[in-house]
Amino acid sequence: MASVAGMRLAFFHGAGGYDEDRPLAAAVAAALGATLDYPRLPDHDMSVAGWTTPIIAGLRSLSAGDRVVAHSFGASMMLQALSRPVPAPSGAVLLAMPSWAPDAWDVADYAFTGPEPATRLRLHHCRDDDVVPFGHLALNAALLPSAALIEHDVGGHQFDGLAQAIAASTDSASGVPRPPR
Repeated sequence: MASVAGMRLAFFHGAGGYDEDRPLAAAVAAALGATLDYPRLPDHDMSVAGWTTPIIAGLRSLSAGDRVVAHSFGASMMLQALSRPVPAPSGAVLLAMPSWAPDAWDVADYAFTGPEPATRLRLHHCRDDDVVPFGHLALNAALLPSAALIEHDVGGHQFDGLAQAIAASTDSASGVPRPPR
């Protein structure tokens, strides 16, 4: 995959996953030939506002051609951020995103209730994820009918060995940031 001069990858880690997600973030950035933007999201404030505020700040700093990837709880909060009237990328890749609906992990405060963001979404999930059950992908797909679904047989929660596939999917999900709605 050809890199774009000056491209950045904004990668948003999962809950308590700053250290655990860093190798994946670095591998995806390397596969893209991009500079990694990897903000530390709060462990002390797990509220939607506590996470979406720094995510939105990160989205505001994007330029055309930059890529956006979020993992696990960070993906859930990215979805919440993208549903707000803020400048958003034209595309984002969400990895191992939990469903917080009543038929899944059932946390009303985190449950996405819409509307579906205008951002093009790519949802990746590994069948052997031992943290977020694979069935969450179908639950999220029902809420996000425009999202592309990418299933991986192996890779676990950390998408071991899949950085290149993730990087490739950012290409089709990227583009000029969209203005606020």
